[in-house]
Amino acid sequence: MNITNTTNEDIKRIVCVQRNYFASGATREYKYRKEQLKKLQRALKEWEKPIFDALWCDLHKSPEEAVITEISIVAGEIRNHIAHLKSWMKSRSVCTPIKMLPSRSRIINEPLGCALIMSPWNYPVQLLLNPLVGAISAGCTAILKPSPYVPNVSATIERMIKSTFNEEYIAVVQGNREVNSALLQERFDIILFTGSPALGKTVMREAAKTLTPVILELGGKSPCIVDAAADTDIAARRIAWGKTLNAGQTCIAPDYLLIHTSQRDKFVAAFARELKKLHGDDCRQSRHYVRLVSDKAFERVAGYLKDGRIVLGGATDAKERYIEPTLLADVNPESPVMQEEIFGPILPMITFEEREEAVQFINSREKPLALYYFGKVKDGEEVLRHTSSGGACINDTIMHIANENIPFGGVGNSGMGSYHGKRSFDAFSHQRSVVSTTTLLDLPFRYMPYRMWNLVKRIL
Repeated sequence: MNITNTTNEDIKRIVCVQRNYFASGATREYKYRKEQLKKLQRALKEWEKPIFDALWCDLHKSPEEAVITEISIVAGEIRNHIAHLKSWMKSRSVCTPIKMLPSRSRIINEPLGCALIMSPWNYPVQLLLNPLVGAISAGCTAILKPSPYVPNVSATIERMIKSTFNEEYIAVVQGNREVNSALLQERFDIILFTGSPALGKTVMREAAKTLTPVILELGGKSPCIVDAAADTDIAARRIAWGKTLNAGQTCIAPDYLLIHTSQRDKFVAAFARELKKLHGDDCRQSRHYVRLVSDKAFERVAGYLKDGRIVLGGATDAKERYIEPTLLADVNPESPVMQEEIFGPILPMITFEEREEAVQFINSREKPLALYYFGKVKDGEEVLRHTSSGGACINDTIMHIANENIPFGGVGNSGMGSYHGKRSFDAFSHQRSVVSTTTLLDLPFRYMPYRMWNLVKRIL
């Protein structure tokens, strides 16, 4: 299936009608926002089967995995926003210092305006619709730009959105990087982009021309530490799950393993056992094992197999775009597999003797989107105190993304800004400071020629 590029003329038209619709004030009222959230909630249920079929066609993603990693996360986000929207929208009174009396101060949340949401192919439902929940909740209009690399999913989402919302409110724009470039020439009030750091720099550069705020959800090489005191079996199980989820095509997948020398051989054996429990004797036959998204992605990831000694896995099938979960030993830290985000089911291992070595290794590289530690909780807390990452888990992987009550976002090279839950509402809102002053009383000390100056200085 091929995606047809939206024309530049249509892009300009959609931006124009959305700007006019936002200016009308239609999206600002609580009742309207709540109704639109409920519309999206109903649409997600009604379109569940077509979404499942499209995900299977594009990624070989099972309905069960689609529910866990896509549908349930969006559904939970919608429920959370519906439940709390009224309180989030309320203005908040704040203390006014004595020097400003008799004024009163408050903060009001106002929608930023017309939003652009650009999503990648790896979680094409969640990473497109989850930010949309925040845009609707905050009272914005939105243009959605899905990835052309998952054409069936992108087409299905477009049909769902068209059948649910008017184009002047929520619209879908389709196409390749030329379409991305055309979109970025338009003026938006906020851009939320999920993708690679390289493309994130392009988005930020174009947004800077109009001083448009951006939220960048990028990626990077998320380290996973298995310390000497780690429970090997549990570590192997949770890392195997996190690494084979979506065949490793997850921005917060464990990208490389820093493993204590005493754990390596035990971990390899445990990892093999846990893979069998997850996917059977042959991962290729598992209905829950996703394929690489494209031939190009397959060739890139398969090329990493030569960057170390294969101690587990290593089988490939170019026709199916299948790569077996693989552990690599004897990896050179300067090799390509340790320089680029893998985005596939290959896990390079580097051993260490002292925990400080692992910390120094992490700190010598760009800040990752996620960091995982397996071992004693107090030791994990110590590692977190001496490192930086977008998010982290101690004795687990991936799961921090599942809690909508904590922000999801990167730091440094792995992104800027965050969303999920109230953070999504805040991301698409402007916190406007308002000072209201009575006209019944007008204290003279602030006016020139500044009488009673010694008293005024003490008040200030």
